[in-house]
Amino acid sequence: MGALIGLLMVAGISSCLSACGRQEAAAGGTGGESALVLENKGSDTLVNLALAWAEAYMAARPQVRISVTGGGSGTGIAAMINGTVDIANASRAMKDVEKEAARENGYEPVELTVARDAIAVVVHPDNPVDHLSLQQISDMYTRRVTNWREVGGDDRPIVLLSRESNSGTYVYFLENVIRQGDKKSDLLFSPDTLLMPSSEGISTEIRQNVNAIGYDGLGYVTDDQKMVAVAADPEGPFILPSVASVNDGSYPIARPLYVYTPGEPSGETARYLEWVTTEGQGLVSELGFVPLTP
Repeated sequence: MGALIGLLMVAGISSCLSACGRQEAAAGGTGGESALVLENKGSDTLVNLALAWAEAYMAARPQVRISVTGGGSGTGIAAMINGTVDIANASRAMKDVEKEAARENGYEPVELTVARDAIAVVVHPDNPVDHLSLQQISDMYTRRVTNWREVGGDDRPIVLLSRESNSGTYVYFLENVIRQGDKKSDLLFSPDTLLMPSSEGISTEIRQNVNAIGYDGLGYVTDDQKMVAVAADPEGPFILPSVASVNDGSYPIARPLYVYTPGEPSGETARYLEWVTTEGQGLVSELGFVPLTP
């Protein structure tokens, strides 16, 4: 994947100041032809899938260059609001204040669902806890529960891991797990939660800390983490995240993944997004996500 990322970043480097792409001179183009450059930025959850989509699309349409970068859903949405990217990737829905900011800049954000995802709750493989309810997880992350023995584990302190606040996964977990969908709730992550800058950071900390608990998109869970079965109700049923449990609606921490454009997509942007939601869906399950059509 490192070589793939390097290839795409080199092939896609350019600055796109238009909301729907523009013709740019591309280094290495055949016969001095220009290439259409699309700038795509945002969600770290989506970045590997976006890179795979870009590579496959550029192979089919070599006159197109797609630059893909991460940085978090908030970063991508901010760039879209400012009109510096064609496509913003997001693992959460845009907030009303973000939509208003885009409109003030002359852009009407357009939302497109491109895949679905499960957020897995993960612990060290040696942790005996293998199932938790949403209420128990919320209690842990707000420090109403501080020891693993309170949820059926060993007498050990609970170490909390989270993505950083610019991550759409962070926002989704706060709103739908810690606050359990209650829009009036003001619950927050405990101040001693360790904020990890990436999925790799969570994986590394889980691997070396038997007391830790974290969460991440299903496509980023590695073999050295144990996924915990989760239940919406304290009495169960407790369900592990998977493509099947997302499709049948039984896993309680599942979400759509989005892209946003600054206005109705047209030209090559529209062509690319049409491909993403049709032929491009073949790559979704390969990377651990859930395609739009089961």
